[in-house]
Formats: sequence, structure tokens, C-alpha cells
Amino acid sequence: MKKSLFTILCSLFSILGFAQTNAAADLLKSFTDRIEIHGYAQGGYDYNTTTNDNSFNFKRTVVWAKAKITDQWSFLFMHDFNSKPLEYYTDFRPHKAIGFRLGQFKNSLTLENPLSPSKVELIDVCAQGVTYLSGGGADPLYGKHTGRDIGFLIYGEPLKGFTYELGIMNGQGINNRDLNKSKDLIAKLSYKPCDALAIVASGQIGHGHAIADSEFNPYVHEGDNYRRHRYSVGANYTTAPFSLRGEYLKGWDGPVQSQGVYATTTVNIVPKLDAVASYDYFDRNTHGDFNQTNYTLGLQYWFFNKCRIQAQWTFCDPNSNWKKNYNMLQFQTQICF
Repeated sequence: MKKSLFTILCSLFSILGFAQTNAAADLLKSFTDRIEIHGYAQGGYDYNTTTNDNSFNFKRTVVWAKAKITDQWSFLFMHDFNSKPLEYYTDFRPHKAIGFRLGQFKNSLTLENPLSPSKVELIDVCAQGVTYLSGGGADPLYGKHTGRDIGFLIYGEPLKGFTYELGIMNGQGINNRDLNKSKDLIAKLSYKPCDALAIVASGQIGHGHAIADSEFNPYVHEGDNYRRHRYSVGANYTTAPFSLRGEYLKGWDGPVQSQGVYATTTVNIVPKLDAVASYDYFDRNTHGDFNQTNYTLGLQYWFFNKCRIQAQWTFCDPNSNWKKNYNMLQFQTQICF
């Protein structure tokens, strides 16, 4: 009798253990099916041929996780281990024509700003005008915020080929509360007449709160609230052997106007090897002497999937009343998963 009872208990525990194992396996599968983890690292070497400044660098080490909570609701968190949390937002998209996003993310201004550095052709990533006007950096009044802000976005594709984005943002950059009572309104419209071509227009209406003085703007000072408007129009053409992206940009910071234009192209030479060329002009104050033109030539070799080695030469030609021209040699390796 005791032996029979012992056998029954052993069998019962085995069944419970098997059930728990299956439950744990099902839970793990559900977790892995709904969580995506990606990342990339970019590091290399820069050399300024005029000043002889040179340095190895590790520009970005970015990891992000995206959780698919339901088929319509998701959450994303992105962190750069070289700096700070970059993005954290939740998306709810009940229909292809409309979706909602709340949190911290890249603003919709310009063609280039929303693009990942892991996909952009240039080692310096965005054009001068994009970096300056979208909050990527270089504007002392606004500071360096990697083109991101905190706010609410409505987006969607109501008709085939037509997409829209409408965002209400703090206007103060990442990980910052708003420092004035105004919110920034940023809108983007995109039309794709075919798979290869996208025509894009974007604009921003808002007011900034200056965090520092700027040599480019004598009318706005630290602590001032000032008009901060922008717009851009451009196009992106992409095929397997060839791509071309270009854009015109204009902005107002108080009474000061800035404007620029750029064009960047890649041409596949042989499998996995691309030639890269870029023209980039930007004037930080159309009534001052702060314009600069950059000419870039380079190569990139895709040695595995999204991983590449890049080599680029850039001739930087600023207005002679501002600073002297100079050359830059840059090398970079990108690992992406």
C-alpha cells in the first residue's frame, strides 16, 4: 500500500513538473515572440589635415527593445551607452490611416532627421542644415538633443502612397521639461508616386527658450523666449544600384534667418561596395558671414548584412571671414544587429 502511494505521489509530481515546464516554455515563447532587441555600434578614426587634430572615437553604442503588447499597441525604449536614454514611447495604431505616439522620439522635421545613423551614408550623419534646424546640435540657443523631443504624434497612411505626421512637442529637446508655455507644432507630408521615389515637405511652428548665447544670433540671449520656425522640401530616390537624396531647408530664430541645401548620392560599384558623394551648403545667418559648404567623397563596404566599413574625405569651405577652410579624413566601422 505504501509503495503504491509513493508511486502515485511521484507520478503526480512528475505531471505537475511537466505542466510547469510547459507553462514556462509557453511563457518564454510568448516573451520572445513579442520582444525585439536590436542595436549598433559605430567607431573609427578622424583626422583634420589642417590642424593635425586626430583621434580614435566611439561615436555610438545604441541598443533598443521593442515590445509588442498587442497587435495594435507597442512600446519602445532606446539607450545610447555613450550618452543617455534617447527614446521611450508607446505606439497605438488601430488602423493604417491613423496611429498615436506618446513619449520621447525623433521629431518629424526634414528628410534626414528621422533616419537612423546606421542607415545614413555619411559618417557625420546629417547635413549641416538638418543638424542645426532639427535640434541635432550646432545651434547654441537650443543645444544638442540628437533631433529628439518629448511630445505627442498622430500619423498614418490614409491613401496609398500618402503619409502624414502631426506632432505637438515641448520644443526643449530630450529628457527636458518645457521651459516656456508654448508648444511646437511639427508636420510632415510625404507622397510616393512609385516605390523608388518619395517627395517630402515638413514644417515647424514654435517658440524656443534659449539655453545659451549664440555667435550666430545677436538678437536672442540666454533665457529669452524666441520665435523658432522651420520648413523643408525635398525628395529621396532609391533603387538597388543608385540612391539620391536632396533637400532645401529654411529657419527663423527670432529675426535671424538661416537656410541650406544638400544632396547626397550612393552608387554601387561592385557587389557590397558603394561610392558616396555629398554636397552640403548651410548659412546660419543670411545677413552674416556664417555660411559653410562641405564636399564629401568616400567608399563604404558592406561586409555582412547591416555591417560596413566607411572611408570618407571632406573638404570644408566656410566663409573666410568666419574661419579658414580645412580637410577631414574619417574612417568608421559599423556593427549592427
